[in-house]
Amino acid sequence: MTPMLFALPGNETMCARLAEQLGWDTGALETRRFPDGESYLRFADAVRGREVVLVCTLDRPDDKAISLVLAAGIARENGATRVGLVAPYLAYMRQDAVFKPGEGITSGHFARLLSGAVDWMVTIDPHLHRHATLDEIYTIPTLVVKAAPSISAWIARELRQPVIVGPDGESEQWAAEVARDAGCAVTVLTKTRHGDHDVEVSVPDTAHWQGFTTVLVDDIASTARTMIAAAGHITAAGLAAPVCIAVHPVFAGSAYADLQAAGVSRIVSCNTIAHPSNAIDLSAPLAAGIRTLHARLG
Repeated sequence: MTPMLFALPGNETMCARLAEQLGWDTGALETRRFPDGESYLRFADAVRGREVVLVCTLDRPDDKAISLVLAAGIARENGATRVGLVAPYLAYMRQDAVFKPGEGITSGHFARLLSGAVDWMVTIDPHLHRHATLDEIYTIPTLVVKAAPSISAWIARELRQPVIVGPDGESEQWAAEVARDAGCAVTVLTKTRHGDHDVEVSVPDTAHWQGFTTVLVDDIASTARTMIAAAGHITAAGLAAPVCIAVHPVFAGSAYADLQAAGVSRIVSCNTIAHPSNAIDLSAPLAAGIRTLHARLG
């Protein structure tokens, strides 16, 4: 039998798209909260003898991780042969080093939690900085799906004379990949972060950008301060308001409204997290990644 997909709350649309792409069944997962705040989960469809695949993007992870771990355990308790996880956005990847005494490398702790709960995982562009690959911290088979080809295709189709702008040095390789596939130029800004909400960005000479559509691309838009600072410098240089593209539209607090108010021309994101800015659908490449990893597992 084919695997059965189950959506954790808020993941129903992506789950349905993946089921269509893969030709797999979907099942219903009943969820609610007890009065004391604990989670109740029940598989409304039989999973005995089936492989269960949980679809759960992990923005705001502290509200989701317990339900995810419980769902995996309950699936096994009810006879599931294997439990996989499709997490379009993977949380707890930023804290990948100790910066101050007393801190911990939470990316590793979270990896151990998920590795102990599920048998495999597919995700999209995790924030790999000091970790070269997920294999450094995850002990289960994983596969990373790239958003760049889909973003490049959208840019080439929708924008006139684009120039790709990476907001900081960390984005250089990723922005270059987007620009290459879109067939356009790329430049990278210099960023200095003074705090979670205090970011300074310097912009290189922009004289040769006149008449181009500047496109700010980043993997995660959380506070959006990096994009806001970059957009301000771009418009101050006399260029048209930029298009902003994020793979993962976390948009914490008022970040989305703040970015809108920064004078950008358009905000676009991939549907790794459900958000009004979603314009780039990654269900097809995500399904292809799931199919590839599943074939390896046998």
